[in-house]
Amino acid sequence: MVNYLTVIGISIAFAVFVLICRAYIWPPLINAMRARQERIAQGLENAEKAEEALAKSNADAEVLLRDARAEGQRIIEQARAQATMVVEDAKDHAREEGERILTAARAEITQEINRARENLRQEVAYLAVVGASRILSSEIDRRKHSAMLENLVREL
Repeated sequence: MVNYLTVIGISIAFAVFVLICRAYIWPPLINAMRARQERIAQGLENAEKAEEALAKSNADAEVLLRDARAEGQRIIEQARAQATMVVEDAKDHAREEGERILTAARAEITQEINRARENLRQEVAYLAVVGASRILSSEIDRRKHSAMLENLVREL
């Protein structure tokens, strides 16, 4: 009987333990598990939202990057066009300056030619006068006259 009584006593103690656990321990434990489950679910939901936000941010960043590349390319093209225009303007200016210098040089050459011609005329006139005075100062002789003209030609 002792064995039965022990089993009955242990069974009653166990039943009381289960009732106490069910009344005082089980509800806070269940509440804690539900709260933990809700926090986990909320965390998963937040993670999904964060992942969606990240995907949207990546897409927005890609669009911004594409726009920035297009803008950079446009700026580069404008810079190239402007550089080409500056080079062309510089070439045009250089051509105009070269033509101006060439025109001035031609004018200076023409003046030098005219001065040389004038000097040559003056020298020829002087030599003609000198030659005529020599011819007139000496007696007129065909041989002397020819010799003087030859000397005059050599002097020229």
